[in-house]
Amino acid sequence: MIAGAVPSTPRGDWPALPDGARYAVDAVVVPDSLRGSVTALLNRTALATDAAHAQDLVAALPGVRAVTPDGDVFAAEMVYGGSAAAPSLLEVQAAVDEAAELLEDATETAKRAAADLEARKRARAELAEAADELAARRRQSDRKRNESAQRLGKLAGQARSAEAESERYAASAAKAAAARGEDAGRLARLEEELAEAEEIALSIEEDAPDPETRDALTARASRARAAEMERRLAVRTAEERARSVAGRAEALLAQAAEERRAVERAAERRRTRTAQATIADAVAESARLALERIRVSVAAADSERTAAEARKEARDAELRTVRSRVRDLSVELEKLTSSAHSGEVARAERRMRLEQLETRAVEEMGVDVPTLVAEYGPGVPVPPTVDAGEEAEPVPYEREAQAKRARSAERQLNQLGRINPLALEEFAALEERHAFLNAQLEDLKKTRRDLLEIVQEVDARVQEVFSSAYLDVEREFAAIFGRLFPGGEGRLLLTDPDDMLATGIEVEARPPGKKVKRLSLLSGGERSLTAVAFLAAIFKARPSPFYVMDEVEAALDDTNLQRLLVIFEELRSSSQLIVITHQKRTMEAADALYGVTMQGDGISQVISQRLDRPA
Repeated sequence: MIAGAVPSTPRGDWPALPDGARYAVDAVVVPDSLRGSVTALLNRTALATDAAHAQDLVAALPGVRAVTPDGDVFAAEMVYGGSAAAPSLLEVQAAVDEAAELLEDATETAKRAAADLEARKRARAELAEAADELAARRRQSDRKRNESAQRLGKLAGQARSAEAESERYAASAAKAAAARGEDAGRLARLEEELAEAEEIALSIEEDAPDPETRDALTARASRARAAEMERRLAVRTAEERARSVAGRAEALLAQAAEERRAVERAAERRRTRTAQATIADAVAESARLALERIRVSVAAADSERTAAEARKEARDAELRTVRSRVRDLSVELEKLTSSAHSGEVARAERRMRLEQLETRAVEEMGVDVPTLVAEYGPGVPVPPTVDAGEEAEPVPYEREAQAKRARSAERQLNQLGRINPLALEEFAALEERHAFLNAQLEDLKKTRRDLLEIVQEVDARVQEVFSSAYLDVEREFAAIFGRLFPGGEGRLLLTDPDDMLATGIEVEARPPGKKVKRLSLLSGGERSLTAVAFLAAIFKARPSPFYVMDEVEAALDDTNLQRLLVIFEELRSSSQLIVITHQKRTMEAADALYGVTMQGDGISQVISQRLDRPA
């Protein structure tokens, strides 16, 4: 629908038109949902009054197309004329091909732009990951540098402490050496006094002094020996202390030298990390510049893709218009072709049907066409029906009546059905199959009776074995329960004594001093001991070569454990017991012990120990 007077409204970067001219999109009224498509389709298309006006607009405004009322389109690169008549099929097909080529070009451009964009995005992601990795490495190097600086300060403090301690130990060693000299002098003096005392003692012995004088001299000699021993011990202690101080000083000097070397290595590592940090900063700066360039490239690719998509939408709109026109022309062409050939087809069908009828008459009835027309033509009377009687005369040919008569005859023929020449053979086969199935059925019935008899025998045997086992277990359970719970009472009851195949077994246990009988009301140790009593009853009633028990006595105290061990001793006379336990008393009652241990290498090892039990 064309509007009467809509003012010119330039779109985006469209140039402004002079007075008296307007864009084609301003002269079209469309819904808002189609405004974008129509604007893209009529991109920079202006309405001109005539061809001269159109040429002036194109010359004055680059990139603008002008359309005259006659349909002539003027552009900077080409001019093509319009026509009131509908375009021919060849023109429409050419336009469709051109639009398809443009669409393929636009699609390829869009694909290349999309591939380029994906490549740029991947490169951007890789550079971002590289930048993050460099930043992480830089942070790690800074952290290590700080740790090295802290460690270096700590080592410097330790080195200073070691030097001070070394100086102290050196002073102590000097003092010890001086004390050692003094002690050596005192020792020499004491040795001289001891020699003098020995000489005096010898002289006294020679002079045979009185006993008092001799005792005094002996006491004086003993004190001299004690003083000598103390001096010798003091000298040895001073020497040991001096050697210890010297060794400590040497160790501290070696530690100080090692700390100095560590400080030098830390300084070298700090210089290396500084150089690496400089390189990381340069790489990060390069990554940032690369990211900026990638952003520019991505923005350019986005703009190119947007422009390609806009061009593609315009080509799609033009292509849809052309295809719609082609469909309309194709429908019209089909109608004309159908109307032109319908008569010829009908005539050909009639000729073919006449030829088929002639051929059928000759093949099936052996009558040529002239004879058939002469004897059975529309002018020949038709014989009457059977219901009309023998005296009825032939009637004139009427197409509807005879067609109705033919349909009735076909229905009667269909009701008779086809004749099956193999009916006897099929009946014999079915009869043989029936006899075979009857024989199979009799075999199945006989097999069922035999199985039912076997089931009855098995049920009787199961009832007999179960009853015998139940009675034995019930007797043993009452006896063992009384031994494990002195003064208590325990028994087994059948839930359904009349049906031994479906009955269940209930355990009643009444420890001494309690009135309860239900297991759920007993303590954990009592329930455990009751279960052990039930198992022991089964073991005694129906012995087995060996039994495996896993910590059955874990919840028992010493008294109940001793009672259970007595039961185990009785079971050992007829069976072999394998007991997994943590109880020491159970281990003491065993013949052999097997343990699993793990050494420092993480490999499990089995350790066995044979216990020699007294006979």
